[in-house]
Amino acid sequence: MSGKGDMEAFAQIYQRHNRRVYSVCLRMSGNAAEAEDLVQDVFVQLFRKIGSFRGESAFTTWLHRLSVNQVLMHFRKRAVRKEKTSESDELPEQITIGTENPRRMPVLDRIGLDRAIARLARGYRTVFMLHDVEGYEHAEIARMLGCSVGTSKSQLHKARMKLRGLLKHPG
Repeated sequence: MSGKGDMEAFAQIYQRHNRRVYSVCLRMSGNAAEAEDLVQDVFVQLFRKIGSFRGESAFTTWLHRLSVNQVLMHFRKRAVRKEKTSESDELPEQITIGTENPRRMPVLDRIGLDRAIARLARGYRTVFMLHDVEGYEHAEIARMLGCSVGTSKSQLHKARMKLRGLLKHPG
């Protein structure tokens, strides 16, 4: 990308896809400010790598994978720096209402679920998001995170158990 037309095209791509990228970053990071920074990182990478897009998949699929990989890379860099994060960040008490029809989840249930996911330890949250939300298989997750398939399965199981507890007792 070098000309004015390229920049205009890139601006259109940003306008069309930035909300979707933000959503992925927010779900994986659980932090709005961090997600905003990650969106910028994703689009910097997109700008650098757009020439490598060969059309073997839909552009949105390629961009989604680029977004997920950028977030995972961010987590790895942070782990290397050994920054400590607190698991005890207090969230306001959330009252969730039950649903008689599980196919129709009220907004309050979705808010409660989002808050519960945000309270998971980073490793649990990452595996949960990649497997249950993004649809990756354990072998793919293991490759992405540099861990064993067994670790991915264990993290997912523990994440689900923790989520059940958080959703039953949101306070």
